[in-house]
Amino acid sequence: MKSKFIIRNILAVAVVAMASCKPEFKEVTPNKGTADFTRYIAVGNSLTAGYADGGLYLEGQQNSYPEMISGQMKTVGGGAFYSSFFNTNQADGSGYLRIKSLSASGLPVTETVTGNLAVRGQITLPQVGAVTLYTKFSGDLNNYGVPGIRLTDIDNPAYGNANGFFERLLPAASPGNTTSYLSFITAKPWTFFSLWLGNNDALGYATSGGVGGVLTDKARFSSVYNTVAAALTGTGAKGIVATIPDVLATPYFNTVTLASLLAAVRVSAPTVQALYIQTATGTRAATAQDYFVLTLGSANVIGVPNGAGLPYGLHPLNPIESKYVLDQAEAAQVTDYVNTYNATIKSVAAAKGLALMDAYALLKEYGAGKTVNGATVSAAYITGNLFSLDGIHLTPLGYAIVANAFIKSINTQYGASIPIVDVTKYRGVKFP
Repeated sequence: MKSKFIIRNILAVAVVAMASCKPEFKEVTPNKGTADFTRYIAVGNSLTAGYADGGLYLEGQQNSYPEMISGQMKTVGGGAFYSSFFNTNQADGSGYLRIKSLSASGLPVTETVTGNLAVRGQITLPQVGAVTLYTKFSGDLNNYGVPGIRLTDIDNPAYGNANGFFERLLPAASPGNTTSYLSFITAKPWTFFSLWLGNNDALGYATSGGVGGVLTDKARFSSVYNTVAAALTGTGAKGIVATIPDVLATPYFNTVTLASLLAAVRVSAPTVQALYIQTATGTRAATAQDYFVLTLGSANVIGVPNGAGLPYGLHPLNPIESKYVLDQAEAAQVTDYVNTYNATIKSVAAAKGLALMDAYALLKEYGAGKTVNGATVSAAYITGNLFSLDGIHLTPLGYAIVANAFIKSINTQYGASIPIVDVTKYRGVKFP
C-alpha cells in the first residue's frame, strides 16, 4: 500500500548525517556499583521489542534499546543477552513502512515491505477477531518486549492466544496457551530488570481518535503496576522503571494539522474558513486544540464529496470522522490519564528504591529540538530523525538516545559507571 502524507518542505538533504559526527566521551572506568547485571531482562511492549516504522522486523530488533544497554553492561560483568530475532530469511518480520521515493513536490511516497515475512498464518478467535501468527521462536530469551501488550494484559492467562507477537514466544499454538505474560517473564531467575510498560494503556485510545480501545482505569493501573514491580523485586533484584511518553507530543498527532489542512484546501478553494469534525457531543468546527492523526493525510479524503455532493470535512453534514481526530476533550482525558499513570510509576520507583528513566521528560526535551554530537534531532516527522515512519515509535537513533538515558539513571541510582552508547552508530529515518 502506498500513501502520501501531508507534510511540507521535506527534502532528502534534511537527513541527519550522523556518521560524520564525532562523539566526545569522557574517560570512565567501568564499574557495576551495587547492582548485579549477570542476567538482565527487559520487560515491556513494542518500544522494548525494537518496533519501528509500523512493524517488527530484524533491523529494528537488533537496534532495540535493551540490546544496546546489554552490550554496555558486558563491560561491568553483564552476561549474555538474547532477543527473539527473526531469521535472515524472514528478516522483514511483520512487514513495515519504508520510503519508496520522493514525489516531484518533495513529499515522501511510502510503501509497506511485504517480502521476507515471518507470518505463518492467521486464526480467528471469538470476541478477538483475526490474529496474525508468526514463526515460532524458541531458545533463551532476555528481551521480553511484546508489541501491543498493555499493563493490564500481563495477568491474563489467555493473552498469548490473542497477540501473535506473544504467541510466537510460547510453546503452544493459539488457542492453546494458558501462560500469562507475568508468569512467562518470571519463569527463570534474573538479577536486574528494566520495566517499561503502560504506554499501550493510553495509546490505543489516542491513536484511534477515541473510538477504539479504552483508557485503563487509574486504580487498576496502579494495582497491576504494583503487582509486577513486587514480582520483579521480590527476589532482591534491582532494576529500573520508565515513565510513559507524552503520546500527544509525537509526530502521529502533530504532522497533519488544522493549519496544514486548510492551506491545502485553500489552494483550490480559497474561501474555505473551517473544517468540521465529528465529536462525542456532535459536529463542530475544528480548532487548534484538536489533534488530527497521521493517517488522515494518507487517506486523502478532505474535500471528496459524498452521495449528496457535500465535500468531506468542509460541510457540517459531512464532517471528518472521529477516527481521524482526537478532539480537545479526548486529548485532555489522555493527558490526565498519562499523568496519573506516571505518578504511579514514580511512586513505585521511590518506594522500592528503583532507578527511574523519565521517558516523558526525555522525549519532550529531544522532541523540542536538541543537538546530539553536532546534529539536531527533533519530533518533526521524518526530518527530525527521532521518530520512525509510523510517527509513534523511535528510529535506531531514537532508541540509542533512550538507551543512554536508561544507562545514566542506572549509574546514578546504583553507583555504577556503565559506558554510554555511541549514538553516531545508529541511523535516523532511512531514505532510498
